Amino acid sequence: MKVPLKVRILVIDDDAVAGEFLQEALSRAGHGVDALTSARAALERDLTRYDLLLSDIRMPDIDGLQFLRQVREKWPALPVILMTAFGSLETTMEALRLGAWDYISKPFSPDAIRAMVRKVLEVRELQQRRLHAQPAAPGDPQLIGSSTTMVDFYKQLARVADAWASVLIEGESGTGKELTARSLHRLSARQDKPFIVVHCGAIPDNLLESELFGYERGAFTGADHTHPGLIESAEGGTVFLDEITEMSSALQGKLLRFMQDGETRRLGGNDVRHAAVRVVAAANRDIDQAAREGRFRSDLLYRFVVRLSVPPLRERKEDLPQLVESLLKKLGYADVRVSNEAMERFMGYDWPGNVRELENVLQQTLLLSPFLVILPENLPDKLRVPREVDGQDLTPLEGAERGQILQALNTASWNLSRAAQILGIDRKTLRTKIDRYGLIRPGQAAS
Repeated sequence: MKVPLKVRILVIDDDAVAGEFLQEALSRAGHGVDALTSARAALERDLTRYDLLLSDIRMPDIDGLQFLRQVREKWPALPVILMTAFGSLETTMEALRLGAWDYISKPFSPDAIRAMVRKVLEVRELQQRRLHAQPAAPGDPQLIGSSTTMVDFYKQLARVADAWASVLIEGESGTGKELTARSLHRLSARQDKPFIVVHCGAIPDNLLESELFGYERGAFTGADHTHPGLIESAEGGTVFLDEITEMSSALQGKLLRFMQDGETRRLGGNDVRHAAVRVVAAANRDIDQAAREGRFRSDLLYRFVVRLSVPPLRERKEDLPQLVESLLKKLGYADVRVSNEAMERFMGYDWPGNVRELENVLQQTLLLSPFLVILPENLPDKLRVPREVDGQDLTPLEGAERGQILQALNTASWNLSRAAQILGIDRKTLRTKIDRYGLIRPGQAAS
């Protein structure tokens, strides 16, 4: 269990009673709390002594927003929570624009302010750790992409990276589930501890149990020495169980017991050992369907507190140029570029094998056509010919755009203003493209 953060907090509120209330509420959480009734007095102090500031907004000498501006100038990394009994949209937006870490309206309960403080401090601690995180070694594979879809996915990773909660990573084959697991580990406080990968589908089940939990000498024929399991070896770190749906029901039960109480027992042994290990697993099959059909234990599925879904490549085609550049460097062809026409073919293909298929296509192309520029005629047949989209003879790039527009319209329930916002274009442009591509709202008759 994670030890609660104990920090120094400064409360600024011209209402002395309110300041005393906050001082008592936060002191009960174990924090060291000072209280002042003046923002001016606070600015005269060395605020580097504090980990967090809580300031009222309406104060007679310097109000909270002015105070926040000056704090941001002198101590830009110091978190500030603003409080007010006169909340409004304008005040909230201005507070967040100026860099407030959070904003709370009075009156609030002691539990509410303690929870907010805890959240802000945990985020700050995670950010500080990430600043000092070990960067990926040169050549180490990493998640790549700057599309909106991937940025949203990165946010999910950041929220859970430093937790001890078990994580289930779902996604199609080739999307980067192992890379996601490695990113979770690298961005966590356990980054200097072991990260052990177990490919459940590649190890026979009878061997998988002994690999995971270990065995004592004489436990079975050929066991001529004691062998600690991979879970034991990952003490303090992460075990990544790839293709967990391939694990037998009996072994799932043993894993469930470990995830419940942290206890392991080697084959042929009686001693119970405890291991503080985070379990991260991956599945490329429908694990919920497997649970309904009895092929995967529901009680084990529920032990995974967090479920992450890695986006398929067809939903983030904007990342293709960046991915292609990275893969060319990885394959030793950093000086090779892809022509605009060939990139259109990439954009027009749905990549059912995801990033792994993209890498395979590049390898094949580079081996068979070792030129400095990749042209459409150099590509495999499946990418070479432009495809028709709904009967229209569109180029691959137009087909990709049509798909993106349709996806945005469906996401926005065909609210054109919202869809235009998602796409980053104006409503008039969206209407023109809807007409151009013959898009029709479901249930609407074609004219």
